[in-house]
Amino acid sequence: MADRVLIDIQDNIATVTLNRPDKFNAFDPDMFAAVSEAGRSLSQRADVRVVILTGAGGNFSAGLDISGMGQGGDPVAAFAEEAYELIDDTPANRFQHPAYVWHAASMPVIAAIDGVCLGAGVQVAAGADIRLSSPSARFAVLEIKWGLVPDMGFSAVLRDVMRLDHLKQLAYSGRIISADDALRYGLVSEIHDAPLATAQRLAEEIAGRSPDAVRATKRLIDQGWRETPADGLLLEAKMQHAMMGSPNQIESMMSNVQKRDANYADASIDLGSVSKLR
Repeated sequence: MADRVLIDIQDNIATVTLNRPDKFNAFDPDMFAAVSEAGRSLSQRADVRVVILTGAGGNFSAGLDISGMGQGGDPVAAFAEEAYELIDDTPANRFQHPAYVWHAASMPVIAAIDGVCLGAGVQVAAGADIRLSSPSARFAVLEIKWGLVPDMGFSAVLRDVMRLDHLKQLAYSGRIISADDALRYGLVSEIHDAPLATAQRLAEEIAGRSPDAVRATKRLIDQGWRETPADGLLLEAKMQHAMMGSPNQIESMMSNVQKRDANYADASIDLGSVSKLR
């Protein structure tokens, strides 16, 4: 399982690489477990300020490896047994967690996409905050091809990414679309000739900001957008109150006044307690 995902951490940036290039990084049981564990372990690290999510061998992921699922048993029975078992304290089961874990991560996640990004791959990429694509990448929600519904976090990670009619079009048809169409549909954020290098530059820019403020901003956007106006504004005020006078906020002010690079400590503010509205 360990070789299914590679993790490289440098300068507070973790690069997570789906590492099954001979199978276009398709998801087998070991890949499900490895991606989930990668997201779980990085989310617990205060020193990681940004995650880059990418795939080895020129592809992001071809989706589910049908040949590797349900071997030696009844796949319907196996799914029924595991579909409602939730991972940790999340609302996601084992199949949904590899996408949901990035959506729920405390730090920003950037997906750098090349080659194929199909089925499970789309849903994992959608768990990221930002998706950068190469011009030649291809995308599809493929579950309909097998007479199934998208079930790898689809309802949680894609609802704020794409316009609903475009999402339905892809989910109903199983159509494979180009990077240009994915950009037009809102599935990708930007197209770049070298998405991984662009993701690295963006990650360095984000990592140079206060990690407390960056994490609070992500929490504010993800949670506040779904609150009532009153609760959203209350959350905004509570987050700001938690930032003001904190060590990293003071360092932001001093580095700007003194015209020098900031030297931030690892994220330390408990945003879970801050974001409780009542």
